[in-house]
Amino acid sequence: MHQSNDKLHPVAISQVMLNFAQRNGIDRQTCLLGTGILESELSSGEGLVTRTQEMRLIENLMLALPEVGASGFELGLQYNLATFGVWGFALRTCKTLREAVALGVRYLPLSTAYCRILLCEEEDAFGITFDPDPIPPHLRQFLLERDMATSLNLAREISLQGAEFKAIEFTGTPDVDAAALKALCGIAPTFGAGSNRIMVNRAGASRPFSGYDPALTRMLEQQCQQRMDTVESSGIAGKVRQKLLGELGLGASLNDMARDLALSTRSLRRKLEQEGTSYRDLVEEERRQLALQLLGNTTMKIEEVAAHLAYTDAGGFVRAFRRWQGCSPSTYRENE
Repeated sequence: MHQSNDKLHPVAISQVMLNFAQRNGIDRQTCLLGTGILESELSSGEGLVTRTQEMRLIENLMLALPEVGASGFELGLQYNLATFGVWGFALRTCKTLREAVALGVRYLPLSTAYCRILLCEEEDAFGITFDPDPIPPHLRQFLLERDMATSLNLAREISLQGAEFKAIEFTGTPDVDAAALKALCGIAPTFGAGSNRIMVNRAGASRPFSGYDPALTRMLEQQCQQRMDTVESSGIAGKVRQKLLGELGLGASLNDMARDLALSTRSLRRKLEQEGTSYRDLVEEERRQLALQLLGNTTMKIEEVAAHLAYTDAGGFVRAFRRWQGCSPSTYRENE
């Protein structure tokens, strides 16, 4: 398995995405291209993959999905408590839905969530908000939809499908079937809202579940904490990728990145070499993946794509793209 030491996720999460891809006519090899995830690790079901690997799989999946009929929301509905191992079991053993949600947020890195998720409360409602800002822009809407759909599914499963939803709100207009969502949750979604959030009846969220076992809950929470100690390691390559796709951007120099990470340029170069990569390789790979996304899913001009990828001119981008794909950006777009 790829040894970059960034944040780890259970391999079962990737398996769900591969099954979803297969149902949409996409082969596993297409999804796994460039991820470093091995079939042997997927078949065991017990391994861990880095967030960088998982993000590459998501990018491959998004590129291969048909333009209509398959969304992040539909993918999110494929996840259930069993997908997440000990984290999912711990949620199911909590005394109330409120306590399950609080525990879930406390150990959120054990889930599939990419959004920043926070508890929120009103006079008669309790729930969570989803902030997608930490997600790279080209993945943001897809993963917001996936996170919200996953949360809806888990809330229904924890409460044995008895959750009393008060609101399901999206800030934009996502690719979500409003009628199907109402049939699933008993309430129509709201689009163009002030925040992305899921709210349930406050009293219902505090209603005790039958069969609650406090000793079992404590034991599973201890296991969640132990698992957190494993998954929260963060290697330098993962941090560099996050900053390239986030606040620093793809135009950041090696010196810029080293300064932001509070390292000397020499130390950053050495640490990346120890993880089997280089700063140039990381920038190139992120530019390539984002270029494929923009060319395949937007009508941006070649000059605009080049600028978005922090090239000083379109010619530099075209030359790089020919090196990556063996054809020009225009030819690639025509064949998509």
